[in-house]
Formats: sequence, structure tokens, C-alpha cells
Amino acid sequence: MPTIQQWLNQYGESHQNATNKTIHWICVPVIFLSIMGFLFSIKLPFVVTGHRVNLAMFVLVAVITYYYSLSKTLWVGMLLFGGVCLLICHLIEMNFFLPLWAFSLILFIAAWIGQFYGHNIEGKKPSFFKDLQFLLIGPAWLMSFIYERLGIVL
Repeated sequence: MPTIQQWLNQYGESHQNATNKTIHWICVPVIFLSIMGFLFSIKLPFVVTGHRVNLAMFVLVAVITYYYSLSKTLWVGMLLFGGVCLLICHLIEMNFFLPLWAFSLILFIAAWIGQFYGHNIEGKKPSFFKDLQFLLIGPAWLMSFIYERLGIVL
């Protein structure tokens, strides 16, 4: 299995253009959030501390476990980001005029249009065409820049 640095380096190869990078800073978190929104909309027949359990909670545990297998530090940032996404989903579900799944669908489509536009500018195909695991490496790639800025070792 490749190391986290190998994954990040491979992902970075098709993300050199400054405009494409900027688009990714917006669209990758939005895609992550929108997927969490879809999964958050799927309620499970369990109630914990007065809240219905949803599929996003279980998927987030699996995703964080994957990140932990890649980096003993990066998973913490991804857990925090995932937790923020769950909170945002909860707030949207409670206070927004559209159902969460519909809002997530709009975000998902708009963000993927942005991603493909960025890759058109870059002149390279998205990394996930090579390996679907890159769909999880994209958020980690962005988090790695935050870690670098904070002086945290991956």
C-alpha cells in the first residue's frame, strides 16, 4: 500500500495549475460536505441522546479509519473536518428551506462542474480516473497543506 506521501505526490501531479488548485480548495470540501449531506439524510432506526443516527456517522468512522491507516496524524484533522460537516448537515436539516438531500445535490453538481472546469484548465484528467481512492486523497491533500502551514508532520 502506498504511503500517504506517495498518494499526495501522485495526486499533486495533476494539480499544478494555480487556478485548478484554487478551484479544488473550494470544490473538494463542498463535495465532501455534499456526500455527507446525502448520507446524513439516510436515517437509521437508532436514537442516541435524542438524535436519530444516520448513515453519515457510520461512513465517517470508516473514512477516518482509512485516513488513520495512511497517517497517524492526518486523521485527526480529517475527523475534525468531518465533524464540522456533520454539524453543518444538522444545521441545514433543521433550518433550511430545502431538504438536506436536495441542497446536497445542488452542491454536488455545482462542485463537480467546478472540478472538471479546473481540470480542463490544468489539461489533465482527474486523479480518480486512475484510482478511485483518489476521491479520498483529495481532501487529505488539502489537509496536508494546512498541516504543513501549522508545522504538523504527516
